Amino acid sequence: MKDPSSRRRARRIAIGAAVVLALAGMNGPWLWRVGSEKYHNYKINKPEYKADNGHWDVVDFPEEYRQNTIHAALLHTGKVLLVAGSGNNQKNFDNKKFDTRLWDPVKGTIKKIDTPKDLFCTGHTQLGNGNLLIAGGTQRYEKLKGDVTKAGGLMIVHNEDPGKPMTLPAGTKFTGKENGKTFVSKDPVQIERAKRVFDPDTGKFIRNEAGLGRVYVEAQQSGAKHETGTQDNYRVQGLKGSDTRNVYGIAQKLALDKKDFQGIKDSFEFDPVAEKYIKVDPMNEARWYPTLTTLTDGKVLSLSGLDEIGQLVPGKNEVYDPKTKKWTYTKGIRQFPTYPAIFQMASGKLFYSGSNAGYGPDNVGRKPGIWDLRTNKFQKIPGMSDPDLLETSGTVELPPAQDQKYMVVGGGGVGESKESSTKNRIVDLKDPNPKFTDGPELEKGTRYPQISTLPDDTVLISGGSEDYRGRSDSNIHQARIYNPRTNELNRVADPEVGRNYHSGSILLPDGRVMFFGSDSLYADKANTKPGEFEQRIEIYTPPYLYHGARPSLSGGPKTIARGGSGTFTSKHATSLKTARLIRPSASTHVTDIDQTSIALDMKKSGDKVTVTVPKNRSLVESGWYMLFVTDDQGTPSKAQWVKIP
Repeated sequence: MKDPSSRRRARRIAIGAAVVLALAGMNGPWLWRVGSEKYHNYKINKPEYKADNGHWDVVDFPEEYRQNTIHAALLHTGKVLLVAGSGNNQKNFDNKKFDTRLWDPVKGTIKKIDTPKDLFCTGHTQLGNGNLLIAGGTQRYEKLKGDVTKAGGLMIVHNEDPGKPMTLPAGTKFTGKENGKTFVSKDPVQIERAKRVFDPDTGKFIRNEAGLGRVYVEAQQSGAKHETGTQDNYRVQGLKGSDTRNVYGIAQKLALDKKDFQGIKDSFEFDPVAEKYIKVDPMNEARWYPTLTTLTDGKVLSLSGLDEIGQLVPGKNEVYDPKTKKWTYTKGIRQFPTYPAIFQMASGKLFYSGSNAGYGPDNVGRKPGIWDLRTNKFQKIPGMSDPDLLETSGTVELPPAQDQKYMVVGGGGVGESKESSTKNRIVDLKDPNPKFTDGPELEKGTRYPQISTLPDDTVLISGGSEDYRGRSDSNIHQARIYNPRTNELNRVADPEVGRNYHSGSILLPDGRVMFFGSDSLYADKANTKPGEFEQRIEIYTPPYLYHGARPSLSGGPKTIARGGSGTFTSKHATSLKTARLIRPSASTHVTDIDQTSIALDMKKSGDKVTVTVPKNRSLVESGWYMLFVTDDQGTPSKAQWVKIP
């Protein structure tokens, strides 16, 4: 017979078990989540898992250094320039709070950089001298139709005086001769002097051809009664003498329509050594959302963008000369949507993949092809699958660069379309009749994919969202590695942070990849809560860094000419298989034109490794590169910085 105390003890145990079971019934999902999360963390940190899938780590800057990073570029100092400008924040813009950070991923230090203009949605590319060229940005934020209270639009200012140009300050008033309505300029405007036109046969003077300037104007007062419906000539108030006759404005409809973002002409070089922006001559055209592409001679082509009154630049492309620090127009007109993915080919011609960031008509400049800048001829490339879903797609030159193959990843419909593509399209530009063919598909339709070329000749594809700006909680927490040699796309470890619009990725000199940004429209599946900008950095360590010791690489020259060789030291020389020059990235809006990985000839002798750079200037553009060597396990060395003059 049991004693009373043992019976009470058994009863307490039974009651306790019942309570636990009841709690488990009520909180089953919670207990499952806790258990699942613990198991997930255990699984992803196992050495064998990392060796197959890699690993992600989140970097959270101290609060005072956080910003809405829109652009990122790796500098030859090993530091990363993180540019926000106003960071897609109207309040920052109104307060002229423009931000840039300089981050050292090795030391973990962060420095605030004085930012002279709003470089939100600028263009950028690496220059041969090691500086980063930055051109364009934001003059004014967009206003949706219901938010526009003052009629406004483009005023074209004419100057018929051949003797002098004119500059009108911001706040200049223009009064219509017919409608009597007054509009005020929001910015200063320069109007070129008139050109004297002569008869080519007789040499006699015919007329003055007016110089032109463009400026955005708004009505003095709010309301629909201040809109105009037709073209009118406008008198410029405050002028004297002959200027009252020679200088005037002409405007079409000035209305309460939606006003798009407006660009700036300002250009800068960021000096990685001095760690500051250096102002250079402005572009001829104001540009917001431009692409900058380096050409064979080291000059830089600036393309597309929205101008100073929010219209797509009408095909007026221009070139920056790093020697003179000045811009000149190219011959011929060719128009593209904003942030067009335009790469220089090994032939010196330009390849347009069709990838873009939107803005612009859906039937202008959307077809992929090969563009000869000298003749302005454009050869269209057929075979693109989902051709209407190229907005917010990403394009990458597949390694090595000598193969001249490109892949277009995902994409979506024009504007705020819900449609997105699962396609990866590949084109071989060495084929005399190139056409796109489909590679392995993504699991989900993907806008805004982040793409980075790795030193082992594979490509990392991560993140993005199924819907416009991550709408309906559609961020894709997946990453994959594409192997061009086998045409295989394999799933690897999943990122913790979801990333869509205003995001990107950068290969670091240690072989890891950093990810930045994301600008979700909403924070919930029901699309009721406004999204918040993602300020955390996340770093992916690829599987190749979990395969044991990495090969060493040291010594060697800091400069190697095209066609020249450089000898370096490696304790693991006998196991080395490849050498690659990888140009540092400058990434924004799913656009990274600089990214390229060039195969080098390699010879080994004892602990010495000699690499030879190709002679082709169009393939190997001037500037700083990361030199990686990779062993027979696919593990890369840490990069050595090498300058190609």
